[in-house]
Amino acid sequence: MTDNPLPTTCVTLLTQLRQDPSDQAGWEAFVERYGRHIYRWCRQWKLQDADAEDVTQNILVKITQKIGGFAYDPSRSFRGWLKTVAHHAWRDFENGRRAQSVAGDRQAEELMPTLAAREDLAQKLEEAFDLELLEAAKARVRQRVAAHTWEAFRLTALEGLPVADVAARVHLQVAMVYVAKSKVQKMLQEEIGKLESGS
Repeated sequence: MTDNPLPTTCVTLLTQLRQDPSDQAGWEAFVERYGRHIYRWCRQWKLQDADAEDVTQNILVKITQKIGGFAYDPSRSFRGWLKTVAHHAWRDFENGRRAQSVAGDRQAEELMPTLAAREDLAQKLEEAFDLELLEAAKARVRQRVAAHTWEAFRLTALEGLPVADVAARVHLQVAMVYVAKSKVQKMLQEEIGKLESGS
């Protein structure tokens, strides 16, 4: 497979994002410039399509968190830094998947005898409460994000549509759909935490 070269590093864009990590247009330009290369690395590291999409999303989120502390050094390679961040995220994903597999087998063995007992009224009430919390959190988050961000999250996370289809529907780039999904999921977790603590 041909390894298309990464585009030339845009120092202005990196500086702009470091100074204002919330710059939506800047991130769109960043994703346009580098997103497909990150995804291609994930595929080269033997991830299936869906896993490669998830890891690409995680990498883009990590970059948004790290960019504020990133100082461009012309004597060093930004592309090298980017690939290092991507490789660490891929390795974390692989390690987590292995750990989940082992833990899942152990949990399944432990839960087998008690599975029937867990189908009781308390469990059903807890599920209803969790659903109510989720609905309240969704209502709060939906008011705080742009309509296309919410729609990208809804179609991917709730409706289970393929990311490429969602990107075409909401007129966003594929990588930005990942960013939108991750952002809304994080906000939902925060809101659920607030609702649980009564704030």
